Amino acid sequence: MLITAKDLGKRLKDVVVLDASWYMPDSGRDPNAEFEAGHIPGARRFDIDKIADTSTGLPHTLPSAEQFGKMVGALGVTNDSEIVVYEEGPIFSAPRAWWMFRVMGHDAKLLKGGFKAWKSEGLPVETGPAHHVVPATFTAIMQPQYFADGDGVAKALKADANVADARAADRFYGRVPEPRPGVRSGHMPGAKNVPFTALLDADGNIRPSDEVRAVFEKAGVELDKPVITTCGSGVTASILAMALDQAGATAAVYDGSWTEWGSDERRPVVKED
Repeated sequence: MLITAKDLGKRLKDVVVLDASWYMPDSGRDPNAEFEAGHIPGARRFDIDKIADTSTGLPHTLPSAEQFGKMVGALGVTNDSEIVVYEEGPIFSAPRAWWMFRVMGHDAKLLKGGFKAWKSEGLPVETGPAHHVVPATFTAIMQPQYFADGDGVAKALKADANVADARAADRFYGRVPEPRPGVRSGHMPGAKNVPFTALLDADGNIRPSDEVRAVFEKAGVELDKPVITTCGSGVTASILAMALDQAGATAAVYDGSWTEWGSDERRPVVKED
């Protein structure tokens, strides 16, 4: 699941490297401009806002298998490609790309420590836009066990399922407004709060498996049962899914996450002090 900067440096010509950096809209940061300012040599941009189903009105939702295959094929990715995804800083958006490949039937590795670790090893940095690549054929095969939609989450909640919400506690409990207009504050009835930051160590990497399990268990998530992870828009929910996978548990990501649930008046919302 993970690869170190040193190991990637030795194998750079044998893998497809994808920069999956993404930032919240109010961050003032432009991941495409930052990519051109410096990236791993030969890397290609995996933009989660573009490799998405843009017809839903929701942010970066998963495209169909056919759409995904065409989009990553345009990046020169084949079913035989060994893929490494990374981002600029601590773990945030790269696990979303890892999950997207997973739900489409392909394994990907995550660069431990991201671009920061790459630079700290003194490895080469390239500037400018990504090199032109020859389009390839990628056949995506949807793996439904790793995916959840709103109706599936609602059904699971009625059956007392494990739903783990990666948002910060203030957002989960509805103490602060949601950052996206028109989205109610609060959480799903029965959901458990597991802020993604609780799963990261001081360097921004996922904690060891025993610590990950302890965090989930303390929150009331039963790891001997399937887990559905959610967040604001499906990005940090993918961190929870990756951490659970690392700890030997099974997880599906609710793709629309709170942006979809909180804006749908049919869905129940809980607020707590």
